[in-house]
Amino acid sequence: MKKFLVPICLFLATMAYSQDDLLKGLDSTQVEDSYSTATFKALQLVTLQTTKMPAKKEFYFVVSHRFGTVKDGLDSFFGLDNATTKLGGIYGVTDWLSLSLSRHTLNKMYETGAKYRMARQNAHFPVDIVGYSVADINTFLEKEQYPGLEFKHRMTYVQQLLISRKIGEKLSLELVPSFVHKNLYNPDIERDNQFSFGGGGRYKITKRLSVNLEYMHNFDKPEFYKNPLSVGLDVETGGHVFQLIFTNSQSMSESGYLTNASGNWGKGDFFFGFNLYRVF
Repeated sequence: MKKFLVPICLFLATMAYSQDDLLKGLDSTQVEDSYSTATFKALQLVTLQTTKMPAKKEFYFVVSHRFGTVKDGLDSFFGLDNATTKLGGIYGVTDWLSLSLSRHTLNKMYETGAKYRMARQNAHFPVDIVGYSVADINTFLEKEQYPGLEFKHRMTYVQQLLISRKIGEKLSLELVPSFVHKNLYNPDIERDNQFSFGGGGRYKITKRLSVNLEYMHNFDKPEFYKNPLSVGLDVETGGHVFQLIFTNSQSMSESGYLTNASGNWGKGDFFFGFNLYRVF
C-alpha cells in the first residue's frame, strides 16, 4: 500500500499549501459565488470522467474512436483497420445533475450514466466532489453461447467518486476510487466485484491546449489484464473540445476500461483514439 500512500499524501499536501489566487479567463482559478471554476476543459480526463459538469439545459454530443493496437504496424495501418466507435449524448438536467446515454460498437454496448455534484471547491472547502453512476448493457451476448441467458446477465454496474483540486492556473489533479460489479463473469478467471483506485491530472500548456495523464490500479483484475494507463491532449476550438488519446485499454465504457485493459506500453502495444465534444 506504500506506493499508493505516496500519491495520496502528495495530493493532500498540494491541497493544503496551494495558493488561492483569483486568476482571470476561462482556464484560470476564478471564483463565481465563491466557487472555483474551470478545473478541467472537458467532461473526460482521457477516458475517466472529470468533475466538470454540463450547465443546466446544456447538451453535449459525443463522438469517440479507439483504433486497434499500433504494434501491428502497416498490417492494420497502425490500428485504423480495427476501429471502435462510441456515439452518445449528455444532458444537464440541473447545474448539479447530468444524464447520459451512449452506444459502443465494442460488445454492442449501451451505457447509461448519471453524474451528480456533491461538493465544490471554494475558500472553505479544498476539493470538488462528484459522483458518477453507470449501468452497461452488453447486447453482444448470445443465448447459443450462454444457455439460460437473461437480461440481468447483460448488466454491469460502475460507481465512482471523483475528487479534484484546481492547484493553480496550470495544474489540476483528480483522485478516482471506483467499484465495478459484473452480473455475468467467469469465476475461474475473474471476480464479479472489482475495486480500482487511481486518478490523474491536467497541465495547461497554452490557453487552448493542455496535456492529461491518468492511471488506475485494479486490485481484483486477472493477471493477464493490465492496469489502464493513458495520456491525452486537449484542444479547445470554440464550441468543440477535441481530445487526442493514447491508451493501453481500447474499451471506452467505464467497466471495460477499468477491467479489460490488454495493451502493454513496454512492448509498444497501445491504442490511439480521440474524443470529440460538441456543446449545444
